[in-house]
Amino acid sequence: MISKADLHWRKTRRLTFALILFWMLITFGLTWFARTINEIVILGFPLGFYMAAQGALVLYLLIIWWYNRQMKQLDAEFGVEND
Repeated sequence: MISKADLHWRKTRRLTFALILFWMLITFGLTWFARTINEIVILGFPLGFYMAAQGALVLYLLIIWWYNRQMKQLDAEFGVEND
């Protein structure tokens, strides 16, 4: 039988590792496919420029926002929201 705290911790770890994997895919995927991405030109600049300057940062902020949102829901589900 899994205790409530263990289940909360399991779900927290699963969410954290999933978002770390997504972060790694963004970071290393953009670097790995930089030449291919740079073939797309928008307003005279390669797409890799936009992704490095702003796109990746916006995606990182979305990861943080999603993590915060999901953790609030998870904490509310397990009743540990104001600890």
